[in-house]
Amino acid sequence: MHTDVVLINLLWMLGVSGLTRPRGQTPQPYGHCRSKREMSLMQGSGRKIGSPIFKRSPDMTKAGAKKSEQLLRIDDHDFTMRPGFGGPAVPVGVDVQVESLDAISEVDMDFTMTLYLRHYWKDERLSFRSNKNQSMTFDGRLVKKIWVPDMFFVHSKKSFTHDTTTENVMLRVYPDGKVLYSLRVTVTSMCSMDLSRFPLDTQTCSLEIESYAYTDDDLMLYWKEGNRSLNTDERISLSQFLIQEFHTTSRLAFYSSTGWYNRLYINFTLRRHIFFFLLQTYFPATLMVMLSWVSFWIDRRAVPARVPLGITTVLTMSTIITGVNASMPRVSYIKAVDIYLWVSFVFVFLSVIEYAAVNYLSTLQERKERKLRERLLCTCGMNHPGMMSVSYSEMDVNNTGNYGMPEQNGVKRERMLVQLAMGTDQVTGHVASGGYSDSWIDTHVIDKYSRVLFPGSYILFNIIYWSIYS
Repeated sequence: MHTDVVLINLLWMLGVSGLTRPRGQTPQPYGHCRSKREMSLMQGSGRKIGSPIFKRSPDMTKAGAKKSEQLLRIDDHDFTMRPGFGGPAVPVGVDVQVESLDAISEVDMDFTMTLYLRHYWKDERLSFRSNKNQSMTFDGRLVKKIWVPDMFFVHSKKSFTHDTTTENVMLRVYPDGKVLYSLRVTVTSMCSMDLSRFPLDTQTCSLEIESYAYTDDDLMLYWKEGNRSLNTDERISLSQFLIQEFHTTSRLAFYSSTGWYNRLYINFTLRRHIFFFLLQTYFPATLMVMLSWVSFWIDRRAVPARVPLGITTVLTMSTIITGVNASMPRVSYIKAVDIYLWVSFVFVFLSVIEYAAVNYLSTLQERKERKLRERLLCTCGMNHPGMMSVSYSEMDVNNTGNYGMPEQNGVKRERMLVQLAMGTDQVTGHVASGGYSDSWIDTHVIDKYSRVLFPGSYILFNIIYWSIYS
């Protein structure tokens, strides 16, 4: 009975395995199937462990950062305190690489500079063991965990650290604890300019670096290699200025509420290019003054020619002055360019006044001549008829043409012919209008003198001006 039960179970197992086996495939034992499943699971897990995604997981990064922090023993020290707290001041050396001078504004009285600012100091808390004496370099993430000097730019209006493509900050730590901290900064700082000689001026600006919190008792700030600590790019150039000199200085700054601080200065001297202002300001102003002199050679009776010429030159000078002052700060003192433009404006204005004087005196002269003719006609016509032409022609011509002024220095005056219609009717004895007698009237002496005085005085002014300011 027992053997029958065993045979039935064997037949049932063989039947089940035959139903599930594909055609043409030999049956496999149960142990063999189990081992294949275990191998496939192990291979799948191996591919998962070796995948690139797992290598870039945050866990590996955290593990690396944790190793560097453990090597520098950051967690073992309080980096909110300066190195050697309670002892002597920490010496911090500084050097600067000027990358560019981006802009200089006379209106805002500031300049913009991009530079690499590097700090050097020693912090024994960051020393580590190294068989090859190699330094370790870090980015800005470690800077937030250790002590660094708290530098700022005095009199700066705005500044920022570059962050493209990442934050431009570098930290390098040496095995003996020496630290190099470098960052790339663009700063806009104030520059007090003296524009009394503008545009023939030379300006000196300074970028000032100082610790914000630590006095000279806690932090000794100095240029690492003196004047050689300041390096500049040879390609630095400005459109309006010539960079003459870069140099460094240092001194102590005192604040009544906090004490004395070490302050570093980056000084640079700029000389303005004059050629742009010669083309845009000086040459046009000089040409307008010379154009105003043309009216001295125009006939004084040509009012429509001389008046518009004078008005045009005055308005042009006003436009030049307005354009120059629009691009300048509203300072309370006179600039060199103001002196030149306003003197030129005065010359142009005086040329207009000169013609006004000529025209007025000419009108007075014509009135006197008209009265003289009327008086001669009346007196000579009644007392000496027939002698009118002779009497008038023999008169002193200076009394009519030159206002009774004799000739001076042999200068021969120009005269114009005046025809007086005088004559005697042989039949009736009345005065007729058929004959003419000759007289000369002076072309006004003011125009003649102005042709010499105006150019001569303006040339003298230019000689004095350029000898003082150039």
